[in-house]
Amino acid sequence: MIAEFPAMMLVALALDRLIGWPDWLYARIGHPVTWAGRLIVSLDARLNQSALPQKPMGVLALILCIGAALLPSAVAQALLSGNVLNILVGGCLAWPLVAMRSLQEHVAAVTMPLVAGELPAARHAVSMIVGRNPDALDEAGVARAALESLAENSSDGIVAPVFWGAMAGLPGIAVYKMINTLDSMIGHRSPRYLQFGWASARLDDLVNLIPARATGALFALACGNPLRAGRVMMRDASRHRSPNAGWPEGAMAGALGVRLSGPRIYDGHVAPEPWLNEGAPDPSPASVTLGLGLYRRAMLLLAAGLMLWSLLPIITGAS
Repeated sequence: MIAEFPAMMLVALALDRLIGWPDWLYARIGHPVTWAGRLIVSLDARLNQSALPQKPMGVLALILCIGAALLPSAVAQALLSGNVLNILVGGCLAWPLVAMRSLQEHVAAVTMPLVAGELPAARHAVSMIVGRNPDALDEAGVARAALESLAENSSDGIVAPVFWGAMAGLPGIAVYKMINTLDSMIGHRSPRYLQFGWASARLDDLVNLIPARATGALFALACGNPLRAGRVMMRDASRHRSPNAGWPEGAMAGALGVRLSGPRIYDGHVAPEPWLNEGAPDPSPASVTLGLGLYRRAMLLLAAGLMLWSLLPIITGAS
């Protein structure tokens, strides 16, 4: 028998690659991440108040959100036995929690006007995927932002949910996506969320430790110079403000031979971030096209790894 959980994630990846999350379906039922977002907004409004201790209330919000993701996914997983039909059903349930196609589409939407020399359109497209002020970005800045988003979201949006799904089935992928959504919404170092979002941010750092490094390894293996990409990743990952994002971004920088990260403007203030692969040239529009090619090859390696994992019981003769 094949390994059930990795096979389910392979089905989810295939469905996402083929059809994504269709607009007509989103218009009718939304998306699991938007459902999670509504719950988080509701808990934020009720629990994140100055009269309440913010850090314990943030822990409570985290527990409630994890429970909301864990309970239905655990029930669904318990109802699925290990036959092929149920693996397909489980893959269908995991499908909306993988974002491989949408990430490619969002970065491609930046690449097309950038290559055509239409900087205002490229700035608008990149504003859909990054938090920095797009009006302050020149051509290299837009390319850098697109590549950084492609690298980091490859981990958060694809490798990490697939990893936890392959490890723990539907509960693994559902709980991971809830934690990641919590971090994106309340895990900020702003006055409102510094205490309330502390637990969510720390837990998100923890659950991304392995996937971020695995994503960097995939980029390194998928490029033409894996030794250079791996060397840059190992040397520069710790320079990043995030304990995890530097790994895929460092590998991307080394693979393409460009520099990423560096100073950027948030809320009118310059954040003096260090460079990854300092001394390399800035990325060009062509670099983003090459980055998308690297991304596709890395995702093929991910799918191949899942297939091998799925077949491992057969290969090893395990029952």
